[in-house]
Amino acid sequence: MSDLPKVIGERIRNFRKEKGLSQEELADIANLHTTYIGQLERGEKNATLESIEKVANALEISLEDLFRSIHPNPDSQEYTLSQIITRLQTRNIKDQKIVLNLLDLLLDWKDQ
Repeated sequence: MSDLPKVIGERIRNFRKEKGLSQEELADIANLHTTYIGQLERGEKNATLESIEKVANALEISLEDLFRSIHPNPDSQEYTLSQIITRLQTRNIKDQKIVLNLLDLLLDWKDQ
């Protein structure tokens, strides 16, 4: 059996937790059963495209976000940038600006 359901399930779980949602809350928003969300997150179910779309909409992410870099190379620039973006996109604008200022300071310090 493919690892794809487990990878997708893990990504759903990560996005859900980043949004501060329980499985029950995600299920309610996506109009799916809580048990089904748990099965998806554990990779026990092969999700339909319709249910994947419902989950993505409930998480306020695109399908591209959900499927991006499913088999990433952790040493690649794309992987590193996608991890930064994933972590920042769930933060409010104030937190994003703080991180940007810290990044500028760190890069200035490194260039000295």
